[in-house]
Amino acid sequence: QDLQIISTDENQVFVAVQEWYQTDTYNLYQSDPQGVYYSILLENVRSTKQPEENVLIDILEVRGVKGVFLANQKIDGKVTTLITYNKGRDWDFLNPPEVDMNGKPTNCKPPDCYLHLHLRWADNPYVSGTVHTKDTAPGLIMGAGNLGSQLVEYKEEMYITSDCGNTWRQVFEEEHHILYLDHGGVIVAIKDTSIPLKILKFSIDEGQTWSTHNFTSTSVFVDGLLSEPGDETLVMTVFGHISYRSDWELVKVDFRPSFPRECTDEDYESWELTNLQGDRCIMGQQRSFRKRKISSWCIKGKSFTSALTSKVCECVNTDFLCDYGFERSAPLKPESSKCFADFWFNPEAPPEDCVLGQAYTSSTGYRKVVSNVCEGGVDLQQNLAHHMCPLIAPKGLQISIREESLAVRPGEDITFIVQQEQGDVLSTKYQVDLGDGFRAIYVNLTLTGEPIRHRYQSPGIYRVSVKAENVAGHDEAVVFVQVSSPLQALNLEVVPVIGRNQEVNLTAIILPKNPNLTVFYWWIGNNLQPLLTLESFLVTKFAETGDVRVTVQVSCGSSMLQDSKVVHVFDNFHVLPLKFTKHLDTYNPDIPEWREDIGRVVTRLLAKETSIPEETLLTVVKPGLPTAADLHVLLPANQPKKKRSITSDKRIAAIKQALNAHNISFFLRGGYWVLVTLADSSSDSQRIGGGSGYWAIVVLFVICLVAVGAFILYKFKRQ
Repeated sequence: QDLQIISTDENQVFVAVQEWYQTDTYNLYQSDPQGVYYSILLENVRSTKQPEENVLIDILEVRGVKGVFLANQKIDGKVTTLITYNKGRDWDFLNPPEVDMNGKPTNCKPPDCYLHLHLRWADNPYVSGTVHTKDTAPGLIMGAGNLGSQLVEYKEEMYITSDCGNTWRQVFEEEHHILYLDHGGVIVAIKDTSIPLKILKFSIDEGQTWSTHNFTSTSVFVDGLLSEPGDETLVMTVFGHISYRSDWELVKVDFRPSFPRECTDEDYESWELTNLQGDRCIMGQQRSFRKRKISSWCIKGKSFTSALTSKVCECVNTDFLCDYGFERSAPLKPESSKCFADFWFNPEAPPEDCVLGQAYTSSTGYRKVVSNVCEGGVDLQQNLAHHMCPLIAPKGLQISIREESLAVRPGEDITFIVQQEQGDVLSTKYQVDLGDGFRAIYVNLTLTGEPIRHRYQSPGIYRVSVKAENVAGHDEAVVFVQVSSPLQALNLEVVPVIGRNQEVNLTAIILPKNPNLTVFYWWIGNNLQPLLTLESFLVTKFAETGDVRVTVQVSCGSSMLQDSKVVHVFDNFHVLPLKFTKHLDTYNPDIPEWREDIGRVVTRLLAKETSIPEETLLTVVKPGLPTAADLHVLLPANQPKKKRSITSDKRIAAIKQALNAHNISFFLRGGYWVLVTLADSSSDSQRIGGGSGYWAIVVLFVICLVAVGAFILYKFKRQ
């Protein structure tokens, strides 16, 4: 539904994606170094919609220490704060302080109680917002939040950490605006309130003690805080107004006279970065920083550098995350590092840009975290399987019109763009027929992106076709152009396999559902004379076996859309009705892509388990609820047509045996497996084709979620 770019640092893109089932949350994804392939990092990050349709995502990059992020996750209405030290590979809750600002026990103990922070940006650009970090003050984080089982909107107590989130201390009971001076050596805090103020607070020991300062004799309504340029500055300005009708008042506050000298090496001490588990190797290295001693009263100055030393570590499992198309079984548990291929992803499939004669590698399921500098040790990317690029038949051929209109006026220019999703392009020829007598053969048509410009002189309907063909196979794309000019969406629903001379229902689903004066044009095969209806469906039969292309165009005024599907017509085949448990209905988006992917997954698993050729099996998931499907068992191309097939009987027995043995399952997001089993064998299957032969057996699929509340999320990237 929406995509927000979070970060593009260090040759990597972080994006927040709102998927079809989400309303006030987004899923966080991370790219590979090229920014092309994305893997999920964290689900259900809270979002807030602002005026003018602006969206704020509750995620914050902690400045000063690369790889550290804070995020607020919202599940079942409950918001909790998480922290990562390795760019989202692992997430943990924030440890609560043992005592409050008055030294009294907080009685906040994990796993029932943690620290949670508001991660809001300030509407006013001259104040700090709810969480404050700085590049030259690594490890220093100050934010507003509360202790408890979840984040509470009206609680904005102030907490601080000086070791990058390992230990926290409460410093104020109410929210304050924060300003760091002298590389965080001085922390200035002014209360966030609507009443006038004349007192500010400051700390020179990382918030352990606080002093007050009267910055003006007359109370002012504070509008913002500014510091002079440079991280080393000790000069700030408070600006505001005495009354709502007065001009701005600017008050300069200079902390330089409070410090007698510049710091020397003896005034600093070192601290080592660790995560919440105490690991010192983070992002492949041990890093130590220096900070001013609590007892030292001196200025860090312009020459101060916070980084002290770094040491490269040996690689371990936690230095790797799941590659594109893979997910971890338990994303919030660091010890659960095994990655499984998603149900929609085939790791051994050649890449789309695979060229004949070249080699490619299939992923092991892991890749090193970007910017991780570890060396040696564990390498989860080793033992990559090497494959030679095969000659791939063209697939996913498409014809589009640059002007984005399927209806033009006579004499008007029209530009055709031919695109091919998969298959070799160097050895492929493209036969183009524009329908008015113009025919041509192109090479490298989809590689160069060369458009085809044309102009139709006479009114009419023109069948424009492109056939892509190489030694491995061919594909064809068809578009019908009306020379005479748009609906929002159209999808042609048709059963992909049908028996000869059997009735088939062709249904066009359009949005909006009931537009006025809509005409439906139906093309069956290569017939240039369409069937016209005012209803959104057509019942027809196919007298000959083979592949028949069905195309529908919907015209409403000057708006026109098209969809096209291929129907396979056979003399004999068998249909086995399938059904799923009700769990799947909850997560069924009822869109064609989802139904096609689920059907393809079931077909591939059955073919692999039973050794039945995949081209003789076809699983068709039906539209609507409850979720149901038909398994079409087709005769092999070289097998004679018979009323009763021994080979078919053996194949059905093999399918039944595989289901009874619980050998058919696939992995879903969230750490759950979908198990496919044989539920009942008392009903009859259906045999399609001529003759009186009949055989009976039914296979019902029951998809059982291993744990209650499993989360099925359909991804719209398909292979």
